[in-house]
Amino acid sequence: MKKAALFSLFFAINFGGLALGMWLMNNGPQSNWYYDLNKAPWTPPSWVFGTAWSTIMICFSIYLVPFFTKNYSIKKLRLYIIQVVLNVSWNYVFFNQHWVAGGLIVLILLTSLIFYFFFIFYKEQKQTSYFLLPYMIWLCVATSLNLYILIYN
Repeated sequence: MKKAALFSLFFAINFGGLALGMWLMNNGPQSNWYYDLNKAPWTPPSWVFGTAWSTIMICFSIYLVPFFTKNYSIKKLRLYIIQVVLNVSWNYVFFNQHWVAGGLIVLILLTSLIFYFFFIFYKEQKQTSYFLLPYMIWLCVATSLNLYILIYN
């Protein structure tokens, strides 16, 4: 029962973060600003973003249950909170403030943190570490998209 409750908690926090991020976007991908940007040729269709983030947050919620039940520490909690803040803030920095370089910085920090989760906690999370792969792959794609916009606009 404890695992189901933890999964529900992380699911709510992770999807709540996505909702907050969407709210902070200020029209985001539907804005004239974003529409007029020179985007990377590999930019996926808009429906992919919602599907990807939903999949990522489900997998991340699964990963977080043993992450917090095995060797719980304040350090792990702080890292998770930093992850939530970085994930939410990218939407505000990039879409709301139109600060492409700042968005890239946020993505690099977030990507580094998720890779840190994978490599540093791999030994204690062997069974669930691979649930981070969708997040890791998507952050690499998102970073490349953000970088392309920074370079070619």
